[in-house]
Amino acid sequence: MSSAPEYNIDLGKFKKNPYPDLEAMRARTPIAYVPQLGATLFTKRNDIFINEKIIEVFSSLQPNGLMTRLMGANMMRKDGKEHQYERRIISPSVSPKTVKNQWLNYFNEYADHLLDGLSKKGSGELIQEYAMPLSAEALKLITGLTNMKFAEMDRVSQGMIDGCANYSGDMAIEDNCNDCTASIDRHIDEMLPKVRANPDLSLLSVQLAADLDEEQIRANVKLAISGGQNEPRDAIAGTIWALLANPEQLMKIYSNKATWLQAFEEFARWISPIGMSPRQIAKKYTYNDIEFEKDDRVFFMFGSANRDAEIFEKPNIFDVERDTRSSVTFGAGPHYCAGAWISRALIAEVALPKIFNRLPNIRLSDSNSIDFDGWAFRGPKQLLCHWSN
Repeated sequence: MSSAPEYNIDLGKFKKNPYPDLEAMRARTPIAYVPQLGATLFTKRNDIFINEKIIEVFSSLQPNGLMTRLMGANMMRKDGKEHQYERRIISPSVSPKTVKNQWLNYFNEYADHLLDGLSKKGSGELIQEYAMPLSAEALKLITGLTNMKFAEMDRVSQGMIDGCANYSGDMAIEDNCNDCTASIDRHIDEMLPKVRANPDLSLLSVQLAADLDEEQIRANVKLAISGGQNEPRDAIAGTIWALLANPEQLMKIYSNKATWLQAFEEFARWISPIGMSPRQIAKKYTYNDIEFEKDDRVFFMFGSANRDAEIFEKPNIFDVERDTRSSVTFGAGPHYCAGAWISRALIAEVALPKIFNRLPNIRLSDSNSIDFDGWAFRGPKQLLCHWSN
């Protein structure tokens, strides 16, 4: 383990709300070893921004890590030329051009379909009835697994992210994760001959066209599902809640002082759907007088970096006019999220403007309170709203 000072957490409380502990770490032990997680946590934005790029030390290669063991050696768990090679292969699926010309029309059509039904109801739970199916249907199209029902896409995504955050070793969580990856493999098996016969711009198709090994294709599709469902789902629902709970912020958008994109990026800074990224130390290293040994586990805490008071004024406040360019919501180094353009288009160009335009007088059903859950991945548990019909 590293020589970083220890900081102890209550895992239950940390999962419910990690921000008080992360704020304390930033103030007292910005690089801290947390025994309950078996890892050294980087909590300051600039420390993460500097060190995430040093891939010869902070390696994504983690053959015994949870993600690799449960999902396969996907491109997220590779560095250097190998990572860049696979990233180039998938670029036709996730490029801004493809998002605009191939995916955006479908996103709009499906959002309208969901809102046609919702507009007649007058009330609903908007995670299950809007954010979840919209993000899942988008992900079905992009991955090429159009044979999977949207509820199953959400289930297998949640099962995998729960598995990848299972540092306590809960066997029930691991068993469920294995069941989820098996479901994805069955759906891939069914789609492979169809995609071979009719190529498209999906992740499954472009990887097949590049003759990537089938095991690698499967691992990369699982990677896309693990992050490509929960992040937009939780950001859509979370940003809706944040704007309704802070109506003065919503008015800034209506009065053209801010945009839907600013609202999404500020929410993703404030309550980061992807809260951390793990690394493994590849060789002895010293930083800020802290010594790291080979094979030490490190967590870059993006959710903490995005609330660093040295970077963001009043970081615990949701402000859509904030300059979020220094945030690390999508990462800061060579593993910058490949799906960033898709998320921005789906959320800021489709999900947010459509729901506020289509559901008049939308409001929270009870109070401004909402339960969030998670520290490695974080999102709201329920979003009950009313609107005029």
